[in-house]
Amino acid sequence: MTLAAAHANTGDTAWLLAATALVLLMTPGLALFYGGMVRTKSVLNMLMMSFVSIALVTVVWLAAGYSLAFGDDVADGLIGGLDHAGMAGLGPDSVQGTVPTLLFATFQLTFAIITAALISGAIADRAKFGAWLVFVPVWALLVYVPVAHWVWGPGGWILDRLGALDFAGGLPVEITSGASGLALCLVLGPRLGFKKDAMRPHNLPMVMLGAGLLWFGWFGFNAGSALGANGLAAAAFLNTLTAGCTGLLGWLFVEQKRDGHPTTLGAASGAVAGLVAITPSCGSVSLLGALVVGLAAGVVCSYAVGWKFKLNYDDSLDVVGVHLVGGVIGTLLIGVFAVDGMTGGAQGLLYGGGLAQLGRQLVAVTVVAVYAFTVTFGIGKLLDRVIGLRADEDHEHTGLDLTVHAETAYDHGVLGHGAPVSAHSVLSAQKVKPQE
Repeated sequence: MTLAAAHANTGDTAWLLAATALVLLMTPGLALFYGGMVRTKSVLNMLMMSFVSIALVTVVWLAAGYSLAFGDDVADGLIGGLDHAGMAGLGPDSVQGTVPTLLFATFQLTFAIITAALISGAIADRAKFGAWLVFVPVWALLVYVPVAHWVWGPGGWILDRLGALDFAGGLPVEITSGASGLALCLVLGPRLGFKKDAMRPHNLPMVMLGAGLLWFGWFGFNAGSALGANGLAAAAFLNTLTAGCTGLLGWLFVEQKRDGHPTTLGAASGAVAGLVAITPSCGSVSLLGALVVGLAAGVVCSYAVGWKFKLNYDDSLDVVGVHLVGGVIGTLLIGVFAVDGMTGGAQGLLYGGGLAQLGRQLVAVTVVAVYAFTVTFGIGKLLDRVIGLRADEDHEHTGLDLTVHAETAYDHGVLGHGAPVSAHSVLSAQKVKPQE
């Protein structure tokens, strides 16, 4: 990493400050999106899993994560050093490109936060909250940080040696969260009543609100990755909007054709699928490419979310079907639709680049997915053996809001009346001890 004794560009700095705030907002947006998709008895637990990820990942990132991801390479393209552990040497005058290094580090922190929070959707309704508090920092250091270095860090092997492209996080964010979510839900096993009981979203307006906040924040996620207020940021911004729209339309088309009804949940999920897919490619493809990337994700992901019933893995809120599948689609299609006007050189198959770039993208996708799945599965198995990952059966049946947090989102959902009561009296009435 280059630290220059230079002045940051004020326009670029102002844009990245705004983009950083937008990306941070995505995690509360995700909390609402996920919270609306679960049943009433686990809403608060779902919200807490996202919000606590902000605190946990921030501490880990400042202590060592940033230095390991973006410090000078010390292991042949695999990991950075600890020269900046605790943010050492990164004063207010140090500059990364045209922005303050501290701002760049904070911007990248917000990516790490939401990536960890995304995994929670795969294990909704059944994971111990205490185990999640241990899992998040360990996972961030062992999975997210190395992959971020490979893709974006100085000397990272995917960036410098393989030559695969990823503008805003298809590999470190979408594919790692999806593959990790798959691994963790396999370790935990399915929810009680999976494939037997109806597990419908309890609050679709909340889902739509969460999706809207995610979409809003995604402009900071993708356009902010240009790290400047420039034409590339504008192109990434428009591509992001476009792919979100075609993803939404593609999902609704499948629902109408398959089920006879376009749904609000489908609209929200389709928009997110399109946004997931355009994340790695928004800085590499033209507007036409963005249209196709979003549409492909909306159509394919709408089918992919049903794979869990056929293959018997309980990905509660479709992290695998949307984030893993969508991330793979968007990352691979760079090899088809990349244009040199965006990439500065690399071209996809449709623009005369042959199969070379597609091959590079395929290698990157495969390695990152296998690495994230394998390491997360190992972390999950270890934690399950040492402290236990799965909530007790009676806690899961009663609901994690009450048993873990001693609260309920809706009082009438517990007592059948709107009268306010204390958490302790509810627990007493239910004869359930809070989970430690």
